[in-house]
Order: sequence, then C-alpha cells, then structure tokens
Amino acid sequence: PPAPRRAGKMAAAGRAWRVAALLPPWRLRAPRRAYGGAAAAASSVARGGGGGRLLLGAAFALGGGAGLYLAARQRLREHSAAELPSGRLQLTLYQYKTCPFCSKVRAFLDYHGLPYEIVEVNPIMRKEIKFSSYRKVPILLANAGSPLQLNDSSVIISAIKTYLISKRNSLEEIVSFYPPMKTVTEQGKEVFEYGNKYWLMLDEKETKRVYPVKEVRVEEMKWRKWADDWLVHLISPNVYRTPREALASFDYIVREGKFGTVEGFFAKYMGAVAMFFVSKRLKKRHHLQDNVREDLYEAVNEWVKAIGKHRLFMGGNQPNLADLAVYGVLRVMEGLEAFDDMMVHTKIQPWYQRMEEVIKKAEA
Repeated sequence: PPAPRRAGKMAAAGRAWRVAALLPPWRLRAPRRAYGGAAAAASSVARGGGGGRLLLGAAFALGGGAGLYLAARQRLREHSAAELPSGRLQLTLYQYKTCPFCSKVRAFLDYHGLPYEIVEVNPIMRKEIKFSSYRKVPILLANAGSPLQLNDSSVIISAIKTYLISKRNSLEEIVSFYPPMKTVTEQGKEVFEYGNKYWLMLDEKETKRVYPVKEVRVEEMKWRKWADDWLVHLISPNVYRTPREALASFDYIVREGKFGTVEGFFAKYMGAVAMFFVSKRLKKRHHLQDNVREDLYEAVNEWVKAIGKHRLFMGGNQPNLADLAVYGVLRVMEGLEAFDDMMVHTKIQPWYQRMEEVIKKAEA
C-alpha cells in the first residue's frame, strides 16, 4: 500500500485539519483507497462523446469490478517473487487496486507471508491480461515448478491455502479440484462459477488438524460466502451515497492519478455524477434501505456478533479465511466517510484494528 500521509490529507473526505487532534487514531489514517460504483456505469458514461473514454476510465476506477489505474499501467507494490528460493511459490497478482475481491487476495497473501508481485490492470483496455481468456480480476499467476493461472478470488485463496497445508498434491492438481462451470445470469449473460470454491481440498487427517470440529469449517465457509454475496454489495452504495461523498472519492482519484487539468476536471465532476446515479441503481438492485448506511451497520454488527465476545477472531486467536475475506472487503473504504461512519456507529473497530496489527506483523 502507498505510504501513510498526515491527517491533513483527509480533506478528500471533507474534513478540516483543526478537528484532527480530536479524532481517534483510526481516523488519522490518510485515504489509501477509494472504491465504489459498478461496471454497469460504463455504457452510459461512454456515450458522453469525446470525453467518453476518460469518464469510462474514471468510472471503472471506482467500479465494483474495477479500480484505480492512475492513468497508465503502474505497479503499485512489489514483493520480489524472483528472490524466492527454488521450489517455492512465485506469484504475480493481476488486479484493480480498489476491487474488494483483489483486496481479499492481498490480505490472504500478506497474512501468510507469501511474496508476490502486483501488476495493476487498465480497466478499459486490460492489455495487461491479454494473455488470458478469463477477462476478470483478480488473476494469480503461480509457479511452483510450472506456470499456472488461477482465477476467482475465492478459488485462489482456497487453492493456495490447500497447497500450503497439504504436501500430497501439486498445485496444478489442487487447482483441478475447482473446475469452472458455465451458468447464465438473469440478464442472459454466460458466466463461469466455481461451486466448491469455499472448500479446502484436504484429506481426513489434514482436515481434523485445521478444523478440529465440523462446525468450525461450516462457519468459515458460511461467512466467506457471505462476504462475497452480501457484504461486497454494500460498498458502492455507501461510498457514493451522496454527491459530496461521490465527489470526495473522485477527488482522491484525480489527485493521485496522472490527469491533466482538463482531464482531471471532467473525471472528478462528471465521473462523480455518473457514479452517484449508478449507486442508486445498485441500491435498488440489492433491495437496500433508503439509508444504505443502516445496511452496512447491520452487516458489520452481524459479523461482530458471530465472532462473539470470547474470540479475538472468527478463527480464534488467529484469523481464519473468513476473517481475511471480511477485512479485505471492508478496507477498500479506508479514508472515506463511509469507513469513518462505520467505525463510529458499529462495534467493528476492535476486530478491525486487531486484523491490521496481525497482518502488519505477518508482513514484517
């Protein structure tokens, strides 16, 4: 992640420097990422004429399936996979920086101390993944003796976790346990799904070591699926809830990106307007309350309640895959008003801070 900035830089979220001294520590972090919107905005934005491609890029930059590209291909962060000893995993993650599914994978890799390279994908041209017939992110290229492509965030996490635990099978064989299945959405679009993507492919002995009782495994799988099927859909409507919040998100994009004066103006103002209206469509699609904050608050409090008062994490003393998934989704809102409101109005803060600390420790 980019280096932290001073609290004054939180002006992107509309706060004054003079109140910074009154804020709790978690509110003094600089905005690391802005997220929201959906690829559904692309067609309407693109019809804007000569500025269409620029606005399309801006919309995708905060899209549910897209992220910050900073105007040109950029490697945001590098863990030198080339320095791994022979026989170890060499990993390259192709991502959109602000995509929650990509954030999940990064949280998993960081927690497990796995070195990897990041390649930021242009959400419009996607030239960085032209080698792949699978046109979504994240994509993980893994080399454990032979090169292999892994698709879908939950498949990536389950397959790599299985590989780390089990010494019986090659990574290639493990990935074969997660075959893609073609299905058709309500809109008539063909997509690939992975029906068993929340399972770790372990033998009986390994399973008992990782999951001492069946309920532990069932719980982890349930909440991993919940993060994908529900929590992730609450992000965009919340970070684009009002014109001011949409503008704050795009202000961050423009300041951090390589936009010219005119380009930055159109990206910031017209892009924010487009994504504000997209967020309203998403609210209707997912049957959210008029005040979408309430859905976010209810969801994260439900998560905290599931952990209970006697566990540090859902995994006990250490995070499990559900902890990492929920953390990965929520952290894409850091630096925005929705994140601050969530910290104030829910019980998530102690767990969230523990997650930050344990991942930071693992990275060190």
